[in-house]
Amino acid sequence: MEHFNAASAEALEQTLLSCLRSPRWSRRVAEHRPYPDLNSLLAAADEAAYDLTWPDLTEALAAESLPPLPPDTYSAAHTALSAAHAAYEARFGHVFVICLEGVPQGECLDHILEGIRSRLTNDPEEERMVVADELRRLARERLVGILRGAGL
Repeated sequence: MEHFNAASAEALEQTLLSCLRSPRWSRRVAEHRPYPDLNSLLAAADEAAYDLTWPDLTEALAAESLPPLPPDTYSAAHTALSAAHAAYEARFGHVFVICLEGVPQGECLDHILEGIRSRLTNDPEEERMVVADELRRLARERLVGILRGAGL
């Protein structure tokens, strides 16, 4: 936490943008330093994510990519996943996002496909709420990863 709290605002905002591509979110998290511990930082990151508007979330979604598949995934699975993603994007107008934290690598494909299938039944407003929560969870997971791996 010491390195996170001591980083320059500009450097920290760039790092935070790698967690969630929302300038509003990254500024807000950076501006509320210092954080006494990781739990305080994560609570602030969650609160900043809850306050994002749909245009903020759309901006963040534009920078998201599809979840990676394990390298040994069969080509038929790639085809099925591509078709499911295309159906999702046609329905909602943006990329499908899902946080895979805690999902064993061998179960990721099934988890992603099940997520798309179940979420395709959502109405657009319901899906916006799910997307907001998935982006918040992704940002949180990435932030923890950066703190553990990069010495921030």
